[in-house]
Amino acid sequence: PTTAQGRPAPALEGQPETTTPPADPSAPPADPSAPAEPQVDCRAVFNGQYSEDPTKAIEESKTCRQDPQLTTLDAQTVSRALEAFTCPAIDPLLGNDDPALPLLTCDQDRTEKYVLAPVTPPTDGSVKDDDYSLYSRLTGEDIDDAAAGTDPQGAGFIVNLTFKGEGGDKWGKFTSANVSQQVAVVLDSQVVSAPNINEPILGGSTQISGRFTQAEANGLANVLKYGSLPLSFEASEAETVSATLGLASLKAGLIAGGIGLALVFVYCLFYYRLLGVLTILSLVLSGVVVYAVLVLLGRWIGFTLDLAGIAGFIVSIGITADSFVVFFERLKDEVREGRSFRSAVPRAWVRSRRTILSADAVSFLASAILYVIAVGQVKGFAFTLGMSTVLDLVVVFLVTHPLVSMVSKSKSLSSPKLSGLGGAVQAAVDDRAAMSGAKSTAVKEV
Repeated sequence: PTTAQGRPAPALEGQPETTTPPADPSAPPADPSAPAEPQVDCRAVFNGQYSEDPTKAIEESKTCRQDPQLTTLDAQTVSRALEAFTCPAIDPLLGNDDPALPLLTCDQDRTEKYVLAPVTPPTDGSVKDDDYSLYSRLTGEDIDDAAAGTDPQGAGFIVNLTFKGEGGDKWGKFTSANVSQQVAVVLDSQVVSAPNINEPILGGSTQISGRFTQAEANGLANVLKYGSLPLSFEASEAETVSATLGLASLKAGLIAGGIGLALVFVYCLFYYRLLGVLTILSLVLSGVVVYAVLVLLGRWIGFTLDLAGIAGFIVSIGITADSFVVFFERLKDEVREGRSFRSAVPRAWVRSRRTILSADAVSFLASAILYVIAVGQVKGFAFTLGMSTVLDLVVVFLVTHPLVSMVSKSKSLSSPKLSGLGGAVQAAVDDRAAMSGAKSTAVKEV
């Protein structure tokens, strides 16, 4: 988690061109035969030139921009060095600074430069407990609450800040020792705000004003309030497979999908005949549309189809085929009632589309809920299933229904034996014969 730090920002500005750690007078003389430690080129660091190795770049930044001498150099030297300092576009010190050392940094917009005094004083007894002239000792953990509000003395917004018990005491001592200085609100080594201390502030609460807009005040309040939350992260899922195992699983999933699709094709041809051919054409078209959408999503947002997504795609085959079954079974019911193939199509479509819409709506809703609450690979399954459900409606409404209507208007293609409606037509004939026989028997009995 990030940490919001409060540091005094004295008027001193700058940094020497090169920096070496100060020598310890009590240390024994260095061995002349030992290799000398490489010097850090602070001139390059100040020009924004860091090592490509992230660890080395952090060490270079700490050596040059967190030199303990920053708080002891004269203002003219520091000012000249700061003029040569360039705010880096990508700061390797971001969130890696040492709060026990001074810090040369910039604001978040990289327009202002600051030298910040340390937060943590040394623990060797050289600094008195009540000396806050060079150390703030304040972090985000000392803040109880922060909220944006309107400025009662004029236009704009302010930030009202309250401290915890010990934090309020620290703030009172710090502001008393640094009147007319700036205090920096630091988040991940960058200055978010640097207001002036006009007077000692006691009582455990304070107010930050600066002609903020509402968005700026809310942003600063959130940094102060949430910048040092004790967050922890737990891995929800971690899985490592070899390239061979992943490829084998992918092939197995595709084979399973192919077998399932082939069985659906055989069933449709055996049970629906010509209508089964239309079902196969619609399923193939649905698969092409889904594949095209996946390719486009891959190019637009980097979407990749994982094993769970393939499973969702296979399940969607059954949902799509189910829509055709609902339509065709309703068509058979209309033919059984004595209607012709041509006249049965529009009536069957009107009655079946409600069922299709309801079933797909339930499936899509389940997929959406699963996508929202699930994690890991389950999201891929839910996404593919929901997307295929939507495309199923597109295919059924724009392809399957028009094709069936065209076939019903053709004399050769609408033959009961060819269309697969022979059983329904025969059932209608048997029903009429049975009704005729019943009427004749009733007339004789009378």
